[in-house]
Amino acid sequence: MDSQTLKEKFTEVFQREDGKVFFAPGRINLIGEHTDYNGGRVFPCAITNGTYAVAALREDTTVRCYSMNFDEVGVISFELSELVNRKEDSWTNFVKGVIKYLGEAGYTVDKGFDILIYGNIPNGSGLSSSSSLELLVGVTLEHLFNFDIDRVELVKIGQRVENHFIGVNSGIMDQFAIGMAAKEQAIYLDTNTLEYELVPAEFGDNVVLIMNTKKRRELVESNYNERRSQCEEALRRLQSELDIKALGELSVETFEANRHLIGDDVLERRAKHAVYENERTKLAKEALTSGDLERFGQLLNESHISLRDDYEVTGLELDTLVHTAWEQPGVLGARMTGAGMGGCAIALVNKDKVDAVQTEVQAVYEQTVGYPAEFYVAQVGDGARALEV
Repeated sequence: MDSQTLKEKFTEVFQREDGKVFFAPGRINLIGEHTDYNGGRVFPCAITNGTYAVAALREDTTVRCYSMNFDEVGVISFELSELVNRKEDSWTNFVKGVIKYLGEAGYTVDKGFDILIYGNIPNGSGLSSSSSLELLVGVTLEHLFNFDIDRVELVKIGQRVENHFIGVNSGIMDQFAIGMAAKEQAIYLDTNTLEYELVPAEFGDNVVLIMNTKKRRELVESNYNERRSQCEEALRRLQSELDIKALGELSVETFEANRHLIGDDVLERRAKHAVYENERTKLAKEALTSGDLERFGQLLNESHISLRDDYEVTGLELDTLVHTAWEQPGVLGARMTGAGMGGCAIALVNKDKVDAVQTEVQAVYEQTVGYPAEFYVAQVGDGARALEV
């Protein structure tokens, strides 16, 4: 979507021509799934699909919100004194949450504003449309009010909105990837310390193919919070003899020597995934850095198997996409990405084989699931930013 079209729509909706344009990307996670809230490492990158805003300040305390994705809803308005989550206010609760937690951090939003939103991330796809919106609103208000906000602080505010205002007990990976990303770079992030390293996302003759199940995956309604609580319980049991604060602190060897402390098969498997996935993420960073794409692809496969068998967050749709991709010539590896239970998978595919892979995977998927998937080649892009101020 180009800025001029967005600004014209802003003028049509709000009868003013002074809007400025902002953007926040979606993200994919190359590997390191369900490790972020376990104090482990993740390896995401931003994509060029994302969420756009056109916004301008008002002289009163009314906030007027309009989404081109929900045109039939029209304008939703609220007052700055009404920063409570109300179901009928739909997606604008994310806007309220950002305003609220900016205020609690000392950045007072004391004027209303008009904001138009357009996103080309499929909702519920697992590509972080909600985190994209949180960082988009944060960056927009940062510029409109001339706040001097450290970007990591803005990332943390986005996570607070997700956790405490929306009610999803997520880790920090999504907001961090969207806020801190750089073009053609992946982020190797230690979620325990927030130390990170930018790694060139260089895939040689291959591209990352995103495969969307088209099955909406809503975090609040999924098993996400249950998995997190299971990991917390496994950690609590391990702490009876181990001086650790997170599963991400454990090596594979230490985990295997002490897994008996957990004493429950399901909890053991949940913790095993967190520990082994953390190790796979370290190895994947090394493989990508050294250009060993075959090894990188193998690690993607191992990640999916663990998410399928130990963490149990894949399901028919994701397994059909990934298992079929594994069988195709030119595919180095494939795995689900995101929280799971729907959403998207990714595959590392030879550029010359993309069309053939897509055709074959689509045929099997539609026959098995009953409706088509969607496919897009990921372009690795920059993080949240102003496009025009």
